[in-house]
Amino acid sequence: MKNQNSSIEIVIIEDEEDILELLEYHLQKAGFQTIGFGSTHKVEQFLEEESPSLLIVDRNLPLVEGSEFIAQMREKGYDVPVIFLTAKDSDQAIDEGYLRGADDYITKPFRMQELLHRVNAILRRSGVTQQAKLKHRDLLLDVEAQTLFIDNKPIKLTKMEFNLLHTFMKNLNKALQREFLVNEISEESQGKTINVAINRLKQKIDPDGTKEYISSVWGVGYKLN
Repeated sequence: MKNQNSSIEIVIIEDEEDILELLEYHLQKAGFQTIGFGSTHKVEQFLEEESPSLLIVDRNLPLVEGSEFIAQMREKGYDVPVIFLTAKDSDQAIDEGYLRGADDYITKPFRMQELLHRVNAILRRSGVTQQAKLKHRDLLLDVEAQTLFIDNKPIKLTKMEFNLLHTFMKNLNKALQREFLVNEISEESQGKTINVAINRLKQKIDPDGTKEYISSVWGVGYKLN
């Protein structure tokens, strides 16, 4: 079975080569793709061309201090999750790190297994990795078993219907464009086909129309309420 982490790229900015190699070894062992930088030089160029899922950043870096660099990236609109991994461990330094854009802050020396737990937690929260089960109101979606339950009763869905509902549940209360839905469900489908699939899905999860799970958003597409 393909590791679900294999398509996830993590950028590490660390000037101590032994720590950089250690981080890359353990993250790659966990199935992630990694790319390492010894300073912030060329990182912005990389972010312009690639879309990594996470940055792990030391603060004591040459050229530009790590948290200053992240603050600059946040100002420019980059919202990639960031973990600072640093020897700066004072309360003031930690507060500063979060104020400058950290999603998590780990001080050196650190325990590798804890770092991996925190990496996985951030990737789950940001929606990069899948949760095994998703719950919304009386819907329970078992992603691994590819099964939907409503009030603990299994509901049979086609592959397209399941993928549509999964996409909606990952994006609760967000208006999703038809083009986005087509891309997400990985089907060679046109907008009309999506409309038909959504109508069928609505019939299966809300046959009498009283729960109003899926609504149309004029000029945009659909959303799950």
